[in-house]
Amino acid sequence: MSIPLSELSRYRELLKSITIREIKIRYKQSLLGIVWAVLQPLSMMVIFTVVFSRFAKIPSDGIPYPIFSYSALLPWSFFSNSLSFAIPSVVNNSDLIRKIYFPREIFPCASILAASVDFAISACMFLLMMIYYRIPITWNILYVVPLVLIQVIFTLGISFFAAAVNVRYRDVKYALPLVLQLWMYATPVIYSVSIVPAHLRTIYMLNPMAVLIDGYRRAFLLGLPPNFRYLGLAAAVAVIVFFFSYWYFKKEEMTFADIV
Repeated sequence: MSIPLSELSRYRELLKSITIREIKIRYKQSLLGIVWAVLQPLSMMVIFTVVFSRFAKIPSDGIPYPIFSYSALLPWSFFSNSLSFAIPSVVNNSDLIRKIYFPREIFPCASILAASVDFAISACMFLLMMIYYRIPITWNILYVVPLVLIQVIFTLGISFFAAAVNVRYRDVKYALPLVLQLWMYATPVIYSVSIVPAHLRTIYMLNPMAVLIDGYRRAFLLGLPPNFRYLGLAAAVAVIVFFFSYWYFKKEEMTFADIV
C-alpha cells in the first residue's frame, strides 16, 4: 500500500500530536530543558574556537571565528539532530506500528519537525551574535528560505532511507554517530570552502551539506548570494535522494509491523 505525499495532509493532526510528543520526550526530566538547544552548538563553538582558531590557526575568511563556526554549527546541528532522532523513529514506535495503520513516514517527519524547534531557538542566539559582531544584515539573508527548504528535503530523504534500512538492520543506529562525525569533517563546519583546492571543489560540492553551509555563511556573514551553480547541484541531489528514499520507504513499509 502506498500513500502519495499529498494525502499526508489527512494525517496532519496525528503528525502534530507526535511532533509535540517528541518535543516533550526530548526534554522530559531535564533540568535545563529547551536551553540545551542553544547550549549544544554554543559549547561546540567555544571548543572549535579554542582548538581550531587559537591553536590550529584555521583561517575564517576574515570573519571572527566564533560566529564563523556557529553559522555552520547551527544548520549542522539541525541536520545531525534530525537524523539522530528520525532514523530510529520507526523502530522506537513499534508498539504503535503493530496496532494500527497510518503512513509510517509520519515518524521521521515528526522527528525533523521537533528538531526544527531547536533550530529556531538556536537561530535567535545567532542573530544576537550578528548584532554583537556588527555583521550587517542584507537582503541576501532571504536566501535562508531556499537553503532551509533544500536542507529539509535532503534530510527527509536520508531519514526515510536509513529509517527503513534500520528496521531490518539495527547496525544503522549504532553506525550513525560515526557517520555523522566523518560527514562533519567532510563539510565546511570547522573550515572555509576557500581552502578546498579549486580542482577538487566540484567533487567536494557533491555533498549538499557543504553547499548549504557555505550558502548560509555567504548569505548571513558575507552579505552575498549562494553560489547558484552549486546550489542547483545541491537541490538536484536533494530531490533525487528524497524521491528514491521515499519510494524505498513506502516499498518496505508494509513489512515494518512484522519486523519491528
